[in-house]
Amino acid sequence: MTRTNKRKYTSVEICAGAGGQAVGLHNAGFKHAALIEIDRYACQTLRTNIERHPDWDGCKVIEADLNDFEPDDLGLQPGELDLLAGGVPCPPFSAAGKQLGREDERDLFPTMLDLVEHLEPKAVMIENVRGLLDPKFAEYRQEIIKRLESMGYEECYWDILEAKNYGVPQLRPRAILVAMKPKYARHFEHHKPAETKVITVGEALEDSMRERYDAVANDPRAEKAFKNWYEKALEGVAPTVVGGSKKHGGADLGPTRAKRAWAELGVCGLGVANEPHEMKDPERDLFASAGPKLTVTQAALIQGFPKDWKFTGRKTAAYRQVGNAFPPPVAQAVGDQIYAAFEAAGRAAAEKG
Repeated sequence: MTRTNKRKYTSVEICAGAGGQAVGLHNAGFKHAALIEIDRYACQTLRTNIERHPDWDGCKVIEADLNDFEPDDLGLQPGELDLLAGGVPCPPFSAAGKQLGREDERDLFPTMLDLVEHLEPKAVMIENVRGLLDPKFAEYRQEIIKRLESMGYEECYWDILEAKNYGVPQLRPRAILVAMKPKYARHFEHHKPAETKVITVGEALEDSMRERYDAVANDPRAEKAFKNWYEKALEGVAPTVVGGSKKHGGADLGPTRAKRAWAELGVCGLGVANEPHEMKDPERDLFASAGPKLTVTQAALIQGFPKDWKFTGRKTAAYRQVGNAFPPPVAQAVGDQIYAAFEAAGRAAAEKG
């Protein structure tokens, strides 16, 4: 369910990226006061989409390094903000890295907690990789909870949410922490959101893939190639979409193991295709022996973005934004819980007074 009524609860996000969490929280009914992000391409994506969607009016995009950011620039009084959310950088806790945790200079948990202390929001939502919940980080997690408690917050849950269980056709487990002021926490469901129907890659991409093959309908191979892809793609969900590193290479669909998983779904993972209106090489984009390559738009659908969300920048920069995003439907599932707790607390207060 997407709430379209008057948005009465405000949110601010750090590390907003290309807007995955923002889209999900918007759909849950939150009004964004500001989205803070350091990457210039992602900031342009956010600005482009906010300008195209009138119901995002009033949302500021702040291009800034959080280490240098002054929270007073938000113009919010302590306690005025309803929700502070963000996906702090994952490399300090990722199994793909060295898992240095607090010793990693990219760890922004302390900065996030400083913002909590300054803004005193009613609720806090922090997203990170599942590796953060590994036993080796137990002491660090306890320090985070203790600091939140010292600021008057109650932990609602810190758990792993698997994206495929929330309408995202992809395996993407993320660690989600929700904490709230006690008057709201008592109305919160202290468990992760109820799971929803699993959607396959074929179901998610059928229309967009049909559009791509229709663009080359004069090629006698098109219909058979589409059917071959579709039959395989209905078999399951995608492996984790990855954004890759700015320092290494262009865009593809991940390491060897991921490419094998994509191949089982009829998709060639050796690169990213051009959009139908920009396609120059059907042999590369649609008729490779391993199957069609995905476009940036299709990768975004695999992440759970709405099809009208536009990504700016050249293809590799746009794909990187998609691959590093937080799936909107997962953010919405958590946002719905927080919204419901605020509503319940409001009703309880009205009944008392």
